[in-house]
Amino acid sequence: MTGLLPQMNWRPTVAMIPFPGLTMLDLIGPYETLRQHTDVHLLGSTTEEFRSDSGAPFRATEMLSDAADYYDVVFVPGGSGTADAMRDPHIIDFLASRGPRARYVTSVCTGSLVLGAAGLLDGYRATTHWSMLDALNFFGAIPSSERVVIDRNRITGGGVTAGIDFGLLLLAELFDEDTARYAQLLLEYDPAPPFDGGSPRTATQEAIHHIKEYVAELMASCQSLVAQRDGLKGGV
Repeated sequence: MTGLLPQMNWRPTVAMIPFPGLTMLDLIGPYETLRQHTDVHLLGSTTEEFRSDSGAPFRATEMLSDAADYYDVVFVPGGSGTADAMRDPHIIDFLASRGPRARYVTSVCTGSLVLGAAGLLDGYRATTHWSMLDALNFFGAIPSSERVVIDRNRITGGGVTAGIDFGLLLLAELFDEDTARYAQLLLEYDPAPPFDGGSPRTATQEAIHHIKEYVAELMASCQSLVAQRDGLKGGV
């Protein structure tokens, strides 16, 4: 469904950075929320097809090496490929150079850890998937369990489905609340989950333990990355 929302004279540029092992909904939720009012660029280390963490094929349409000097919004999704994205020099170099210039620096889910690895969250309140909140400390961020955190020009969303909330709040920041409300209605976004247990506040301890075991490798990767970085600093 296109062309149904009021059109704006200004179309902000949004740089979204997909990577192998991303969680599709982390990117698609914000994309669907923003696309009618922004010019979205899918920038990657490669434009060859890769697999998301669910096995679905995906690809960037532009190379990070060919990126413009400025984007109004820089956005990073999360996923099981986050650890590799944190070590991808193309992604980190892009974020480190474009992030400080951008109007908004943003993420959903574990994408905030990639922002942290690029040095963009030091001293900022931020969120991520609930199971990885403690990892934000490694990057000098101040963890918050809010679904979406806005701290100055840093906007970070929680896990996966928070991407739609994130996108709507970003739309309100870029334009106004009415624009965001139109988008919310078009998406028919009025969540009423069929089951309890979608957050650690309502989930069983068994389920929480299972998820934390699942993400343990990513937590270890964050620790390793920071230790390596600090070791390099100590050797200078």
